[in-house]
Amino acid sequence: MFALPKGVLYIIGSLQDRGFQAHVVGGAVRDLLMGMPVYDWDITTDASPDQVSALFDRVVPTGIKYGTVTVMLDDGDYEVTTFRRDEKYSDGRHPDKVSFTKDLNEDLSRRDFTVNAIAYDPATDILSDPFHGGKDIRKKTIRAVGDPVERFKEDGLRTLRACRFASKLEFRIETKTLAAIKKTLAVFKKVASERVRDELLKMLSSPKPSVGFEYMRRTGLLKIVLPELDRCSGVKQPKQFHAHDVYYHAIYACDAAPKELPMVRLAALLHDISKPECKKGDTFYDHDNKGAETAEKIMKRLKFGGSDINEVKNLVKNHMFNYSAEWSDSAVRRFIKRVGLENIEDLFMLRIADMKAMGREIDSGYIKDLKSRIKKAVDEENALDISDLKVNGSDIMKLLKLKQGPAVGKVLAFLLDNVLEDPSLNSREKLTGLAKKYHNRK
Repeated sequence: MFALPKGVLYIIGSLQDRGFQAHVVGGAVRDLLMGMPVYDWDITTDASPDQVSALFDRVVPTGIKYGTVTVMLDDGDYEVTTFRRDEKYSDGRHPDKVSFTKDLNEDLSRRDFTVNAIAYDPATDILSDPFHGGKDIRKKTIRAVGDPVERFKEDGLRTLRACRFASKLEFRIETKTLAAIKKTLAVFKKVASERVRDELLKMLSSPKPSVGFEYMRRTGLLKIVLPELDRCSGVKQPKQFHAHDVYYHAIYACDAAPKELPMVRLAALLHDISKPECKKGDTFYDHDNKGAETAEKIMKRLKFGGSDINEVKNLVKNHMFNYSAEWSDSAVRRFIKRVGLENIEDLFMLRIADMKAMGREIDSGYIKDLKSRIKKAVDEENALDISDLKVNGSDIMKLLKLKQGPAVGKVLAFLLDNVLEDPSLNSREKLTGLAKKYHNRK
């Protein structure tokens, strides 16, 4: 007997008390069998959406077209879906029409992979597993339910989900299922960028994203989703610094970054993305700056938000920082300004992941030293940003009789540049004097 949330037991009990079938289904059962934490609980029943809605006080028709409602309880929200059979999939993503059924096995037969096609009845403690998903869990195998080509033609996103589940569970994809991905790439191309992005984000939170990315490369998915990363395959790097080519270095760096920080992992995946085009001999000239531009293009294509794009772009652009003890205090302050104080810890984690993926011994002593110097600069309350200056835009406009616009920003940037070099200049009197000199010399 599995330990289930009170809400799940209440919903299933309420349905069964009225003569309906009700089971926990899908990923929740898979994770229970694997001893993994369950975050999403799905319930399947032969009760219609209207019948489910009539039983509970707060119900939202979240996917009523496909037989799904969400029951809202004090301990959480639970999706309840009526047993169904799916008709034709014209768009390669959703069934054109669904019809309800009373047959649990028929409902399980429409699901993507055997490990997700298992139902559990807590009242009887019985598992319904007509497609032997439990056996595949024990064998650590991702296998499509029924004909894999048909499953992938129905929903193109399932091809990427196969790679993601292999990464999440550290399973292998069964041979016929893997071969079917290559045969259904045209259907995958119909999937919206937002859905692809969401799957990639889930893959980035898995224990080893490299497993999923390697399956994507082998099947041709990578060439569609991240052609820039696919082109990194086979691009050699100097052996005295790197144990792998650019592609394998990227996916192993992604593994080495913290899984709780998806943008750091994405930056690790993309930090050398422009090396192929920047390669001259054994050197990759300006690949950090070009890589930042490429990362931005990729993330815009995948519909990431602006803040995520800026974060990853900043990390990729600055990942080649070359600190030494000879740096002056002003160099440390300029480093803080360039990277942004809020991004520095992420940049250090990216650097460590980069070093791990090189297959070299990790020497993080210089990072510890730089951290100490950064802390000192911050503790001394140095001006590290325009907002830290003792004058602001309004002061400059009034002082120099300027209208709001780029000219004001240029003056403030000039003042900050001077204060970064000499923090003692950050007084209202000294800054107004500097501003006048800057303005008059133009």
